[in-house]
Amino acid sequence: MSGCFDRRGFLQGGAMAAAAMAVGGCNGARWAKESDVKCCPKSAEAKLRLSSGMGIIPGETLQQKLDKMEKWGFEGLEVGGGYLRSNVKQLKEALKGRAVRMSAICAGFDGWLIAEDPAVRNKAMTTMKELLTLAGEVGSTGLIIVPAFNDQKSLPHQQARELLTGFKRWDAPAAERKAGLLQELGDHAAKAGTRILLEPLNRQECYFLRTLADAASICKDVENPGIAMMGDFWHMTWEETSDCGAFLSAGKYLHHVHIASRRERRTPTEDGAADSYVDGFRGLKMIGYRDFVSLECGTQGDKEKVLPACVALLREQWTEA
Repeated sequence: MSGCFDRRGFLQGGAMAAAAMAVGGCNGARWAKESDVKCCPKSAEAKLRLSSGMGIIPGETLQQKLDKMEKWGFEGLEVGGGYLRSNVKQLKEALKGRAVRMSAICAGFDGWLIAEDPAVRNKAMTTMKELLTLAGEVGSTGLIIVPAFNDQKSLPHQQARELLTGFKRWDAPAAERKAGLLQELGDHAAKAGTRILLEPLNRQECYFLRTLADAASICKDVENPGIAMMGDFWHMTWEETSDCGAFLSAGKYLHHVHIASRRERRTPTEDGAADSYVDGFRGLKMIGYRDFVSLECGTQGDKEKVLPACVALLREQWTEA
């Protein structure tokens, strides 16, 4: 039949693509025309904007920490939700006139979204909305959330997904999607000028959401400007087959990245040759990523030496990518 799907051509094309990937990793896909790469259109040139969690930066006061960050070339500050709740005015005042901006807010809410107990879910919704409002006040890129950790009693996977996204089938009426918890949170986040950032974790911490592709598919189900996602190089080390491929699968929904050394979750450089991020940075460049890449890690050595070395390494590998 003339209209029949050309299975042989499809398989031959797939084999050629696989061979290219095998030879060059993610970079092997560059034989394709840019116009063919519809999953990740470049809206702007990618840029490496480094951020850090506040705890890793040396200094007794917030001002001292910000001074260090500016000296070493950081552009973003990440704080926990609990700290934000107690220090909104202090943060807004400290960041005035600074090169450092607020990046993400890490958790700090009560409960979890896919809990079996409706009361726990309601508590999570209420406290997340409170933090989203505050995150918007300080200009944060988003509030990082994990739908549930392994030790939290939660709904079965299918029910949990339906609860979050609001619909069961691809052909379901659009109105059904409005019933999802993420739709409600997304509307609140967008109104506040920020986002929810879904974070995939490795299986030791979370089974519900482990890969960037799955987080992106949830974002696609909801399709709300207030719902986005992030990636974490540490968790990706254990769950993803390709850093580059993972970021490509995230595409337009990716708005934050965590980074740490790849063996002991320390500062990049502290695990030596294992600390390679070139493949992932290549993927970030391909999707035109311009949000923050933020340190979430510990430090074994002298921070005054390790942190500047970390910045130098990441900038070198970004250039290499």
